[in-house]
Amino acid sequence: MRLPVPARAATATALALACTAPFVAAAPASAAKKTTITMSGSTSVAPLAQALTKKYSTLNSNVSFRVAQGGSDKGITDVAKGRVTIGNSSRDPRNGSDPKGLKFYKVAKDAVCLITNPGNKLANGLTQKQVADIFSGKIRSWSDVPGAQQTGTISLQARNEASGTLDAFENLFMGGASLSSTAARQASNGLIQAAVKRDPNAIGFVSIEFTAGVSAASYQGVACTTANAKSGSYKGTRNFWMVTKDDAKGETARFISWIVRSSAARKIIVNEKAVPLS
Repeated sequence: MRLPVPARAATATALALACTAPFVAAAPASAAKKTTITMSGSTSVAPLAQALTKKYSTLNSNVSFRVAQGGSDKGITDVAKGRVTIGNSSRDPRNGSDPKGLKFYKVAKDAVCLITNPGNKLANGLTQKQVADIFSGKIRSWSDVPGAQQTGTISLQARNEASGTLDAFENLFMGGASLSSTAARQASNGLIQAAVKRDPNAIGFVSIEFTAGVSAASYQGVACTTANAKSGSYKGTRNFWMVTKDDAKGETARFISWIVRSSAARKIIVNEKAVPLS
């Protein structure tokens, strides 16, 4: 049994450790010292991480978890500095700029959805050029967007610079265009979701987990759904990662292996609207 291949080449030690790590600890709680695995990072990964840790705690009484948020960059910085065991990230590794010695383990995939207020469903969806023009500020009025039900000034809602969702959005949707300085910056997916719910003229982008109560627009003619993300037909799909300092070891290695290999974890991933790796 092996952990998924990390973004940087895994060492022989890590692979050997992963091979011997069972999905859950076999020893009873009284026979082993309890381990606490701490996490921080992506607000997109957080709901999935919380669901996974809740289930895993019922399977392995030797492990407890603490899950915090703060954005992908925070998670990566925290794990690099030894503040947490795992940094949750919804952006891909940045070779040359991320701290050295980190191991990125892919645990799932996720769709990034373009969302508008329910009173402004975009009947025609959006093309890549329209998204870039809207979020760069080139298109400023809904009257210039075919299929829009509003005609007022577009209110842009975006994530802050620590966000992996922002990184994914810029790479997947913007085509090299820069985000307008007029965009309101939010610290989490939930805050963008709430802002778009309140404002009939708002548009934003969130993980598919945060589309309740808003309208998810189709992108390049394809609806933002888990099924379309899984098939590859929806082009706004990115990876979810769990990041460790050096190779994952001990209970951390067992937990990550359980996520990517067990049917129980797969069911949780599907229930959280993410896409399992297999």
